Amino acid sequence: MTETELSPRRRRMIFRAHHRGTKEADLMVGRFVSRHIASFTEAELDELEAVLDYQDTDLTDWLTGRLPIPDSHACPMLSRMAAECAEPGAGMPSAC
Repeated sequence: MTETELSPRRRRMIFRAHHRGTKEADLMVGRFVSRHIASFTEAELDELEAVLDYQDTDLTDWLTGRLPIPDSHACPMLSRMAAECAEPGAGMPSAC
């Protein structure tokens, strides 16, 4: 499915994920969202929107494993994102 075939909500989330403010968060969050956005359920989209509201510094620390995800912020979407970001080469541009 191409990006233009996605709903406006999903396209907005892709944009937010790729324009976070820090390059590290743009790469980790943006690649994850782009890869999975078409298959997310409405409930998963709601969870993703909550994750996208977190500060870049917090997300980067949690997704890189520098800090554990606090229980108060733990959710399946953030755990899934952290697991994928822990894989070798996660967040790297496709050309690398």
